[in-house]
Amino acid sequence: MTVPGPLTWEQRLFLLLLVADTVLLAVLELFFLPLRIGVVPVPVTVLVGALTTPWLVSTTAKLVRPGLSWVPLAVWVVVVFGVGMLGPGGDLVLIQDWRALVLLGASALPGAMVLGGGLGRAAGRKPGRG
Repeated sequence: MTVPGPLTWEQRLFLLLLVADTVLLAVLELFFLPLRIGVVPVPVTVLVGALTTPWLVSTTAKLVRPGLSWVPLAVWVVVVFGVGMLGPGGDLVLIQDWRALVLLGASALPGAMVLGGGLGRAAGRKPGRG
């Protein structure tokens, strides 16, 4: 088994920027989740999360290292639950209805699928594997 070398400064910078993007997107998705037009709920941040979370995972695998592609997904989950449950001033930001479940499922599930596919491809490229 080959142990990868340390990250270069460019890879560290890319990882830091992708983590910062993940934090900002997770907070914005939480704060705009209760958006309504009149009386109709319009959870557009679900679509934003469904598109950006897998993109962040795959971009981390491409620009940094496939073995670290779990970092944006983990940061997104920690921020959503951390800010959602312990929001500013102790308020509950993660609303307790169907929109929260849709946000979690539509963002974390595609991100996890991209993560698993990327890690599987990375494991298949290692020398010594069939």
